[in-house]
Amino acid sequence: MSVQPARPPSPEPPILLREIVGSVAVLTLNRPAARNSLSEAMIGQLHASFNAIAEDKRIRAAVIAANGPAFSAGHDMKELTARRTDPDRGRAYFAELMNACSAMMQAIVHLPKPVVAAVQGIATAAGCQLVASCDLAIASEAASFATPGVDIGLFCSTPMVALSRNVPRKQAMEMLLTGEPVPAQRAREIGLVNRVVAAGTERDVAIALAQQVALKSAYTVKLGKEAFYRQAEMSLADAYRYAAEVMTENMMARDAEEGIGAFIEKRAPTWRDE
Repeated sequence: MSVQPARPPSPEPPILLREIVGSVAVLTLNRPAARNSLSEAMIGQLHASFNAIAEDKRIRAAVIAANGPAFSAGHDMKELTARRTDPDRGRAYFAELMNACSAMMQAIVHLPKPVVAAVQGIATAAGCQLVASCDLAIASEAASFATPGVDIGLFCSTPMVALSRNVPRKQAMEMLLTGEPVPAQRAREIGLVNRVVAAGTERDVAIALAQQVALKSAYTVKLGKEAFYRQAEMSLADAYRYAAEVMTENMMARDAEEGIGAFIEKRAPTWRDE
């Protein structure tokens, strides 16, 4: 009787898939069995991907999608709970992970290229935070959003930062205090997502939206995105002073001169991204 050699274990699939569609980078969360929870490794890979996208001139926009029934269920609770046995009951690790996640979310805001979320299912806690951190969001009609940390004794304080900068205060507080899921149409009404589309089309619609923005001057988009988030934190008078400076700088750019000339001459502009 012959003994068959043991098969080597199958390699684990990558937790974050990356592909390029035209000039759009598509990042797909690929932990469906774990509801695409934002593990330490997932956070690190997302942040590294944003840094790479920022430096790649071929890429003009990005889409964040997910495989499986959930977009993202937030932090990996099993990973966090495992550190309760640390001498400090996990305090140092929790602080490190929360700061790493916050830095990753801010990397989306600071990325000089637009980021579009394609949400096919539930997005809860830090998953909802990920959607709120993106510049634009397309949701399947089957998607829903929640910050349910209050139900397990863990208020969604870091998701609150992104959420409260996207939706009106009363709606944000209702989500944070009740933990109740918000369906896609309601999420659009309160400004958490831009569009609600038929289930199964959200990824394609998000890519098409990203490609639409990618047709613009990359320099102008970079300048405008940075200005949008900076002025939002200023007083009205300071915001106008700052915006006037940005407009002046923008007017001196080659692409503004080309774009205005093309408008006057009724032709398509030729961008140099400068």
